[in-house]
Amino acid sequence: MTKRRPTALHEKDGVSPPETTSQKAAKNIKVNRGKIPSVDDFVTHILKGDITFLSRAITLIESTNVKHQEKANKILEQCLPFAHNAIRIGITGVPGVGKSTFIEAFGKHLTQKGKKVAVLAVDPSSSINKGSVLGDKTRMEELVTDKNAFIRPSPSGTSLGGVAQKTKESIILCEAAGFDTIIIETVGVGQSETAVHSMVDFFLLLKLFGAGDELQGIKRGIIEMADAIVINKADGENVKKAKIAKTEFNRALHLYPPKESGWQPKVLIASALQNTGIDKIHDLIQEYIALAQESGYFDKKRNDQNTHWLISTINQQLKDAFFQNKKIEKPLEEEIKKLKSGTTTPFLSAKKLMNLKDE
Repeated sequence: MTKRRPTALHEKDGVSPPETTSQKAAKNIKVNRGKIPSVDDFVTHILKGDITFLSRAITLIESTNVKHQEKANKILEQCLPFAHNAIRIGITGVPGVGKSTFIEAFGKHLTQKGKKVAVLAVDPSSSINKGSVLGDKTRMEELVTDKNAFIRPSPSGTSLGGVAQKTKESIILCEAAGFDTIIIETVGVGQSETAVHSMVDFFLLLKLFGAGDELQGIKRGIIEMADAIVINKADGENVKKAKIAKTEFNRALHLYPPKESGWQPKVLIASALQNTGIDKIHDLIQEYIALAQESGYFDKKRNDQNTHWLISTINQQLKDAFFQNKKIEKPLEEEIKKLKSGTTTPFLSAKKLMNLKDE
């Protein structure tokens, strides 16, 4: 019997809906990889600077699979003694300020000086499937091919301020793999800047000239956190405008109280596109690190950050334990219905559910 050929009206399977980030993280470990390596294999290869094993270990960290999390924790524990030897730099700025272009230019400057650079770029996530909307690897074409650079875009998901929940753990693995400079890019919106500030040694704020906020200092808290402000896209006819903005920001910075480190934040201008001013920014960061290490502030800040992340991790684990508790599932639905009907308040419902958890 001759097999019937499909006609032009033959119905084909539709496009499958996208998987969630956690599903992808779990599957990416297995697909075309065979058996997941042992903890010892992971640690051995990471300490040798093996990028493939580093990437797979970060995927384990990002996975919500319980077995993956257990293995990731063991890997982290064994890598921890080999971490903490890098300089951590946070870079933020509103969308459109040129963060990715700047990071690529800055990263190339560092690798040309013999540095090993890891970029943990936290992408905005789709509100529908929680996947990355932007792809930093596609926006850093030169840096991604640099043998001394490692770029890891991570979708922010639902974590605080768009900062990937596992970024802190990823820093430890990158440092253990021999990267001496860790750059963390924020999405530049919400409270992500605060979270990144709590895990870096130097916080750099990128600004644009003519944005109308030189004196007002929009997002005052962010400017207070900044150790340096860089007016980006200062090229061609824009150089004069950038210099004016620099003067205005310098005046504004003197209105802020002195930093605990004793450092006076500086304002520089740069053009990541034309690769100008990048060397001065690197020199400034080195100057700050030397000052902070000499005064003892560097170690103090690291210790304060570890305390912050201890409390943050406890809060996250308590939250996860609550919502993963099967006893809570149906009562939570019932309380939400009561809230919609106006027969209870969020505070009474929360208290009732918390008491139920402890029974």
